[in-house]
Amino acid sequence: MNAITSASAIRTVHVPLGERAYDILIGPGLIARAGAEIASRLKGRKAAVVTDENVAPLYLKALVASLDEAGIASAEVVLPAGEKTKSFEHLMTACDKVLEARVERNDYVIALGGGVIGDLSGFAAGIVRRGVRFVQVPTSLLSQVDSSVGGKTGINSRHGKNLIGVFHQPDLVLADTDVLNSLSAREFRAGYAEVAKYGLIDKPDFFAWLEANWKAVFAGGSARIEAIAASCQAKADVVVADERENGPRALLNLGHTFGHALEAATAYDSSRLVHGEGVSIGMVLAHEFSARMNLASPDDARRVERHLKEVGLPTRMSDIPGELPPAETLMDAIAQDKKVKSGKLTFILTRGIGQSFVAADVPASEVISFLREKHA
Repeated sequence: MNAITSASAIRTVHVPLGERAYDILIGPGLIARAGAEIASRLKGRKAAVVTDENVAPLYLKALVASLDEAGIASAEVVLPAGEKTKSFEHLMTACDKVLEARVERNDYVIALGGGVIGDLSGFAAGIVRRGVRFVQVPTSLLSQVDSSVGGKTGINSRHGKNLIGVFHQPDLVLADTDVLNSLSAREFRAGYAEVAKYGLIDKPDFFAWLEANWKAVFAGGSARIEAIAASCQAKADVVVADERENGPRALLNLGHTFGHALEAATAYDSSRLVHGEGVSIGMVLAHEFSARMNLASPDDARRVERHLKEVGLPTRMSDIPGELPPAETLMDAIAQDKKVKSGKLTFILTRGIGQSFVAADVPASEVISFLREKHA
């Protein structure tokens, strides 16, 4: 894997996937440079820019102006904001608009937004004309460090989160760190959960660095860029080793099995729980469950919870506003998780900070007992 390189204030992480290789550019001012960066790398000269009603007033005009300056004609697709947009209805709207714009296979869909827009736009790009080029311009911390990298796209089902989709790698990722200044404190914290995840998977030194430097990451500047670049590099390494999640890529789901179940339990109501908050609670639960199974020390679970709580993230089911359905309902959502194989439960568990592993055939009786205890 190539090391992170530096050119001016822009950091580059290269994802070497052969013919599907691409760069992740990280730094300030990238939306203003988007047209030039895209035109210098890709052949197409038409684009459909998919965004949402929250992001459009902030950044759509600047992105379109950049595309115009580079000679790239663009159409605009503005969808409602929120997790519920990841539906067949809005996927069809996006696909129709992309076709209406006469986007061809060498042209591109550009996702301007957070994880919801990136996931839905990538799915549309993967299925329109059986696949057109795709550029990610992620505008949330969570999407910059996680969902914009790796080619997972999709929408939600009434059976669970992200159960319908395709693998469709982007051709370029432009992570403009200036846009993070417009995030609410809650949105930034939610994205930070995914940053912490990379340390907890297999980089204990990075987690310790975050414990010491999280305030500087929140404040912005070089520490923020360093944290984002390190996260993207960590994810790129895993994606290159296991592009379609047949093995170690599943480690990227640390905390997600529990977290997705909690998201489903709140009906994806962002006023109650957003994805990163679910991951935060899920990572604490994964460490506590590992301790319960005598795989790790309870001290590690307490350390994880202490750090996430310090930055302002929820760490307990009881931190979620409103009533939760019974543990049995949460268990039903877990049973629909994408990591279930042949009906057997698979969890990402841990033997300590930075020592996560894929645990196959986890006893359902232990999980439901644990959920009942935590729910109470």
